[in-house]
Amino acid sequence: MNCELCDRDSGEVLYRDNFLRVVLVTNEPDYPAFCRVILNAHVKEMTDLSAADRTRLMAWVFRTEAALRAVLNPDKINLATLGNVVPHLHWHVIPRFADDAHFPTPIWATRQRDGVAHRVEALAERLRAALES
Repeated sequence: MNCELCDRDSGEVLYRDNFLRVVLVTNEPDYPAFCRVILNAHVKEMTDLSAADRTRLMAWVFRTEAALRAVLNPDKINLATLGNVVPHLHWHVIPRFADDAHFPTPIWATRQRDGVAHRVEALAERLRAALES
């Protein structure tokens, strides 16, 4: 079985333990603070997890959201779990700004404008510190 999320991190790891990892996605130039919370085990659906593991995973999704809000002060945070292309449990945590390329539509929709990428100096380090606090 080939699974892109089992085989590689697909970005810069901000946090990792034996259960999950938080990754800053590095191949989304319009969204430099796009993060993923990825379960380390190859699991397809939230209901495949025990209640305790669901709670643990969601706590890290919310912790990632809080870190992004603290560092970037975005207009909105989008949370999404799709898995249609990669059926490995992961959550997208995406800070959104009114002047980004797709706002107010999802980032996978048609671009609305050129948009501003909202780059932040030392973003990975700042997010790591915010995740730890």
